[in-house]
Amino acid sequence: MPEPITQTEYWNGDVGTRWADMQAELDRVFAPLTASLLDGAGLRPGERVLDIGCGCGETALLAAARTGPGGGVTALDVSRPMLARARTRPAAGAPIAWIEADAQTHPFAPEHDVALSRFGVMFFEESRAAFANIRRALRPGGRLVVLCWRALAENPWVSVPRAAVLSVVPEPPPSPPGGPGPFRFAEGGALVDLLGQAGFADAAVAPVDHPVEIGADAEAAARFSATVGPIAGLLREIEDPALRERALAALREAMPPTGPVRLGAACWLATAINPG
Repeated sequence: MPEPITQTEYWNGDVGTRWADMQAELDRVFAPLTASLLDGAGLRPGERVLDIGCGCGETALLAAARTGPGGGVTALDVSRPMLARARTRPAAGAPIAWIEADAQTHPFAPEHDVALSRFGVMFFEESRAAFANIRRALRPGGRLVVLCWRALAENPWVSVPRAAVLSVVPEPPPSPPGGPGPFRFAEGGALVDLLGQAGFADAAVAPVDHPVEIGADAEAAARFSATVGPIAGLLREIEDPALRERALAALREAMPPTGPVRLGAACWLATAINPG
């Protein structure tokens, strides 16, 4: 049996390229959730921000605008395709340093006031070590603010397309418990405990719920789900072209027939403090 690929390999392959190509759509779909993250971070002019798993740069760019010329943003990701897309985007406000590195091991300077992440922390291979390393990047009293998904059943933007595809193809074997994946921190209490183990204080989670518009119509919504949603990998593994087309047809049929497709999304906004 072949060795499983690492997260660095995963995000530097076809997945990273597709996410970079879909940057504008991803940012549009997740805009209300991104706003909740940034509001929760309470960024102030002059602060230094660390953006973990910055992807194509949306949260780093918005953080730079909020912290202004006197601040600074360090935006870090393992994905070369997404960082390449981020570097092409116009920026205003604080200077941004785009860094290709792994937050689990990168030797950060302890100079940041805030560490934030939009859907990046669920993919660490060693979560406790990663959060401990991020804590060391924060000044005493520095804030951690991250957004991660709650359970699959609470996220119709994923569960509805997934059920449609699984009406045609067999369900894949479950991922190993505690391994990297979008719903790794579905249990908020476990994430709070993990942050405490990593040396943070005052760790807490609060629910964030928003409908997200995944497409202007059924066709666009199906394309989004099939390209960058969590079921995209399942569809890519279908080798029979006819079976794949049946799965795509089922996906399109599962979407509302008219108007924009809006489905529920459920996250945790996790916060914690570096006690110093």
